[in-house]
Amino acid sequence: MTTQKIQVERTYSAAPEKIWELWTTGAGIEAWWAPEGFTVHVDALDLSVGGTLTYTMTATGPEQVAFMEKAGLPLSSTSHKTFTEVEPTRRLAYSTLADFIPGVEPYEFLTEVELRPAADGGTHVTMTADAMHDEEWTGRLAAGRTNEMDNLAKVVAS
Repeated sequence: MTTQKIQVERTYSAAPEKIWELWTTGAGIEAWWAPEGFTVHVDALDLSVGGTLTYTMTATGPEQVAFMEKAGLPLSSTSHKTFTEVEPTRRLAYSTLADFIPGVEPYEFLTEVELRPAADGGTHVTMTADAMHDEEWTGRLAAGRTNEMDNLAKVVAS
């Protein structure tokens, strides 16, 4: 396992309370969490330290379905996250169980999200995540998280 990190930063034109709501409620997560060509359904959410978020992500776009099939990955996978820090409107951290990768023993990796008020009344968000088990999967994680943060911007703008 590596101690490298990936980091994605964005500033959104919404107050920290709104960004927090989108990040910590079932409806909010379902609105933006999935990368393009996927959907997310929140199965369970307990927003407390030690609480969990369980959701199912499903490939729905033709390119994504084809990629998943070619890679030997299921079209739907259930993800399990355990909250390690919950500071409303400021900080959220969670470990993700990576138990969906064929041929790789399950392991956990950490994601930390910091929300800071921006001078214009918006919110600056910094998401930092542990690298995954190899460069290919770390690249997928970085691309997915970047796409998710872009999706969040679209939801905030609508």
